[in-house]
Amino acid sequence: MAGNTNVQGEDVKKLDVVSNELFINMLVSSYTTCMLVSEENDEIIKVGQEHKGKYIVCFDPLDGSSNIDCLASIGSIFAIYRYICREGVCDDKEVLQPGNQIVAAGYALYGSATMMVLSLGPGSGVNGFMLDPAIGEFVLTEPNMTIPEKGKIYSINEGYSYLWDETITEYVRRKKDPKVGKPYGARYVGSMVADVHRTLKYGGIFMYPANKESPNGKLRLLYECNPMAFIITEAGGLATTGKMPILDIVPEKIHQRAPCILGSKKDVQELLDLVK
Repeated sequence: MAGNTNVQGEDVKKLDVVSNELFINMLVSSYTTCMLVSEENDEIIKVGQEHKGKYIVCFDPLDGSSNIDCLASIGSIFAIYRYICREGVCDDKEVLQPGNQIVAAGYALYGSATMMVLSLGPGSGVNGFMLDPAIGEFVLTEPNMTIPEKGKIYSINEGYSYLWDETITEYVRRKKDPKVGKPYGARYVGSMVADVHRTLKYGGIFMYPANKESPNGKLRLLYECNPMAFIITEAGGLATTGKMPILDIVPEKIHQRAPCILGSKKDVQELLDLVK
């Protein structure tokens, strides 16, 4: 433990601090960025004039850090936006762009191997790159990744089932009811990167919905929900809050939270039909 908490009120681990500093230093020294938003920093990080570029990067430097001590998979998530001066006026509000303005998004997963999954803009699809430690390079191992149209796995923290609304309760009940169809398996790691990557590979649905205690959900919009929704959508899936597409939300704050439901098209559509 680093002995302090971040802006979200979560305990910060030393690896969080190191990861955040590494991300910031690399992005600033790349001469390509002008503003950064990190989960670990209260305010927008502004890049000095001598290093300034034309992109905004929103990132979670170390997702799933509660799993560090038990050696479960963790990762990093990022979304990149263009900085645009509207009507000749440049201001900090440029970081508050909806996810449909993303120009590139991706995540890295540190598991049994190190993998980076990347989408370079709308219509470009999704590609997976595995780190080859022998040559120190990321090698394209999974070109044109697509999510199955329907899966066999649902992923949600069922410890919060007493807080769910009736739609989520009924949806999960159906996924376990043999009278409705072959029951789904339950998988939940607690690292968003690990849970979403499995959903991308095998299909199914990942849910961190709104509930009675967290009406806006728990996951952060700019650097968790948006990049993951972008990747899943580019891979042929759906991403929604339950009421609207995640990528259409216009952010109001940099650490804004949002409900997050994403995965295979048919599985997510089934939930949306239940909502109706």
